[in-house]
Amino acid sequence: MPATPINQDAEQIARDEIDRQLEACCWIIQDKDKISLSAGVSVAVRYIKTQEDKETDYTLFINGKPVGIIEAKRAEAG
Repeated sequence: MPATPINQDAEQIARDEIDRQLEACCWIIQDKDKISLSAGVSVAVRYIKTQEDKETDYTLFINGKPVGIIEAKRAEAG
């Protein structure tokens, strides 16, 4: 694993790695304030609030329908 970038905490480093993996699998990654679920078949949206008012790291959509959630954890958390 590359050296830790300056000014990044462990969870941000995990998010960067998740971004790389999602992009390698052809997911389109968007921020919640710029959602366009019609941008492609597989869209991952960062920081959407759940019904319990918790923020997800990524909510995954296929053909505009939610299919999963990814939570970033630092590597040491397993």
